[in-house]
Amino acid sequence: MPIPSTLVAALAALGIDVPCYEHPPLRTVEDAHRHWDALSGAQVKNLFLKDAGGQLWLVVVPGDPRMDTKAMATLIGSRRISFGSAALLREVLAVEPGAVTPLAVMNDAARRVRTVLHAGLMQEELLLVHPLVNTATVQIAPAALVRFMTSRHVAPALVDLTPAFQA
Repeated sequence: MPIPSTLVAALAALGIDVPCYEHPPLRTVEDAHRHWDALSGAQVKNLFLKDAGGQLWLVVVPGDPRMDTKAMATLIGSRRISFGSAALLREVLAVEPGAVTPLAVMNDAARRVRTVLHAGLMQEELLLVHPLVNTATVQIAPAALVRFMTSRHVAPALVDLTPAFQA
């Protein structure tokens, strides 16, 4: 199983069992469609962001809509956000670009990242997320994801980001 052992142990400690599906490396939502469309669960994308004040953000949204980052910044209580660098991503969440996942908060020991989940994702039966690598996908219930994030980091903010969705 391609899930890193530290993640397996952390999930097991909470009694969270997640099915895992291996696939070639996925770097974009478009790549993911080729493999995720056959799986049940909502596809998500994970945005690693930095704002003008230096605050880091991990924002989890549905996979398909494009996001108006200016509107999103207002909704999450920030200003002037941009994507965090690959080096910063590696330093803080210990994952590579293309493998960003809400599960990576377990690697943010200093709790530098504020996490936000689109509130609408909580209505889904399952979410499809990477298990710290982009060569596999796990299915996890939204409540289990929030429980994991809260136990390993802090509770994510649940925010309706629909106003930031673009057609």
